[in-house]
Amino acid sequence: MTRIRRHPYHWHASLLCFAFALLLVNPRAPVAQDKNAPQNSNSSNAAPSSAPPQNQNDSSELLLTTDLVTMTVTVTDFYDRYVTGLDKSHFTVLDNKVPQEITFFTDEDAPASVGVIFDVSGSMKGDKVMRAREALSKFVETSHDKDEYFLVGFNTRAHLLLDRTRDADAVLNKLTYIETKGNTALYDAAYLGVEKVTRGAHTKKAILLISDGQDNSSRYTFRELQRLLKESGVLIYSVGITGGGNDSYGAQGQAILEELSGVSGGKAFFPASGAEMNEIFERIAIELRHQYSIGYRPTNFTPDGKWHNVKIKVQPPRGMPKLSVRAKDGYYAVPGTR
Repeated sequence: MTRIRRHPYHWHASLLCFAFALLLVNPRAPVAQDKNAPQNSNSSNAAPSSAPPQNQNDSSELLLTTDLVTMTVTVTDFYDRYVTGLDKSHFTVLDNKVPQEITFFTDEDAPASVGVIFDVSGSMKGDKVMRAREALSKFVETSHDKDEYFLVGFNTRAHLLLDRTRDADAVLNKLTYIETKGNTALYDAAYLGVEKVTRGAHTKKAILLISDGQDNSSRYTFRELQRLLKESGVLIYSVGITGGGNDSYGAQGQAILEELSGVSGGKAFFPASGAEMNEIFERIAIELRHQYSIGYRPTNFTPDGKWHNVKIKVQPPRGMPKLSVRAKDGYYAVPGTR
């Protein structure tokens, strides 16, 4: 398959001490099991900085268990073009408003573990699925050739259709003759997707959620899924498939997708046409290939289980206009980890 690579706005090349940075990363985190998960699957941490505590709650807890915090950061310019080639001196990290020293930094074009969460419920009837499948082909054409995929389809229940494959064609073929019917278990499907992706082989982890945002069949609640996303390091990119539905219901679905994506550090898109949908899927693939990974050890780290607000700022090089930063806005620190 031919891979398409678009070049973002590039300021200058920077070679970083990547080998040193790798020494800071815990290569594998422990696994937690959720007895109420949509399928019998375990969940492990999405970032080297977190791992699940032992608990008997309904939702798996993927929390910080070392004092190394890592964040995936997207930088864009005024025209929404991706900016690469910055170095760590251009970034400032505030943890609960306290400046931090960046000890891990890379902008490597690394492969990702990607969960494709595809709505095949009755609300996706008509040509919605075929239009979304066609656009998905733009994503896999543009993605890293070493990306791995998990495919979850959902209607009344969430179903794991493909488990960890690098065969992008297999993902597309699985969606060719799919039948749309039933209710919509969006939250269950996203929960299952996060659990599968966190066990992926690659450090960078993301979910591509394709739906109209409606949910009327999940066992997990919106808040349980929202909590899981705040605890994990999985980015969610939502693509809202609109048209043919009730306007107020569509607005509610859009708000849900925006919230789920925002809390994860990802983004929600709502294409108005097939051509725009193709561009959006391609853009998401490009974004995953042009992000920064920033790590730091919080000053006076206290494993108190509390939420820590994180703010990442970027100071553009001289002569460049103001830049925008998108990243997750915090993490939980677990007691008894230090």
